Amino acid sequence: MSEQDIRVMIIDDHEVVRRGIAEVVDRADGLTVVAEAGSVAEAVRRAELVRPDVALVDLRLPDGTGIDIIGQLNEVSPSTKAIVLTSFDDDDALVEALGVGAKAYLLKSVRGAEISENIRAVASGRTLLDERTVSRRRADHEDPTADLTPSERKVLALIGDGLSNREIGEKLGVAEKTVKNHITSLLSKMGLQRRTQVAAWVAGQRAAGWRNTGA
Repeated sequence: MSEQDIRVMIIDDHEVVRRGIAEVVDRADGLTVVAEAGSVAEAVRRAELVRPDVALVDLRLPDGTGIDIIGQLNEVSPSTKAIVLTSFDDDDALVEALGVGAKAYLLKSVRGAEISENIRAVASGRTLLDERTVSRRRADHEDPTADLTPSERKVLALIGDGLSNREIGEKLGVAEKTVKNHITSLLSKMGLQRRTQVAAWVAGQRAAGWRNTGA
């Protein structure tokens, strides 16, 4: 391994799959596998030790999800860029992954060369989206914000900015209770259950070029 090599960590609970991906990555010029893990706990522990440049993260693991890992990587190894590599072509998972900071979302059906290309691109600072998936999501789902009031749209955007209910109230000049009422209403209208889902939805839509015209 040279000092210029991109240091890669592979997280997948299936050892045969993990080893196969590692072989593909190690064969590629300028890439080196520095760690492997088969669970969330193992991944976080090893990432904190080796601080990889890029982590390939499976979504389903025995003690949690790839989303959990990406969130924890942001804390223990903030310089590590995450790529979701999964068997599941799931639009909601795509949005949630982007919401916690994933830089790309790949299916395991991709060619080995594509995995290497995406690692290099993400390591260089690019964020890669599967435009087909994003476009299909737009086509298959009506705009869930269509029935939101202007005030609810403002609250939606500020949740996406990471503000707390109190901070949103101060920003809009309303009581925190009013903010909570707006959130309860927009959750119902959008078909969501939790505030974190709203934040993930906004992040994914912004990454895909969404504009909140009511904010």
